Formats: sequence, C-alpha cells, structure tokens
Amino acid sequence: MSIEVNNETSYEVDETVLHRMATYALDAMRVHPDAELNILLYGVGPMEELHLRWLDEPGPTDVLSFPMDQLRPGNDDFVTPAGLLGDVVLCPEVAEAQAQTAGHSLQDELNMLLTHGMLHLLGFDHAEPAEEKEMFGIQRDILVGFALAERTRDS
Repeated sequence: MSIEVNNETSYEVDETVLHRMATYALDAMRVHPDAELNILLYGVGPMEELHLRWLDEPGPTDVLSFPMDQLRPGNDDFVTPAGLLGDVVLCPEVAEAQAQTAGHSLQDELNMLLTHGMLHLLGFDHAEPAEEKEMFGIQRDILVGFALAERTRDS
C-alpha cells in the first residue's frame, strides 16, 4: 500500500499507528496492495475552510473524505484494482474534544475517524438507516480487529 501521512498541525500524533490502521483497514476491505491513500491532518482553520467549500457547512469538522478513482471494496474472490483511493483529512483538535467526551484517547478517536473516512472513500454512506447499520458495523469490526492485532503486536 502506498499510504502517505502528512501532519500539518502542531499536535503530536503517532503517524505510524495511523499508517498501520490504514493498512489494516485496506487489507480487511480487500483493497489492492498498490492502492494509494493520503492521510492529512489539518488545524481548525484549514478544516473549516474545506468544510465550507465542499459541504457548504460552517465550522470545522472531524473528518472529510475526498475519493479519487471510485474504488470499491473487494471480497474473498475479488481484490479491488490498484488505483488512487483518495484523501482522508482529519482535524486532531476536533477529534481531541470528541475523544474527551467519549472517554477514550485521541489516538482511538483518530483511528475511528480514519476508518470512517476510508469507508466513505470506498463508497459507504450513512444517510439511510440500513446504510448506517452496514457502515458502522464494518467500522466496528475493523476497529476491533485492529485493536486485537495491535495487542498481539505489542506483546
């Protein structure tokens, strides 16, 4: 996988964990090993500008996804072709506030937001109840699997 992480903020973020999270999620979704993904971390100001420009909504948001080649998940019989998956933009400052409210770490929140953004890049949405159930179920499974893999890795 070609995964690039660019932190444009002053937040101390473990970029290697984000890289491992993205790799795990792409593998779980049977995305081609030569697919390309960019993960960008922006401050509140730039994130607010993107949010207003692309979604016409004021204020910063936690995550935005910008798909490129419209890749879709693969399955046991079919791996997604190689291509440019797109960009996931995260805002650590917004994520930190959400993490505090949820009672978990900033890294856990960023992992969740990254997974959520990547699922959007792969065509998932949560506008309808059935879509939301599917997307959030996949998101939960990926996060639980990653957490288990990380525990095994650390032991």
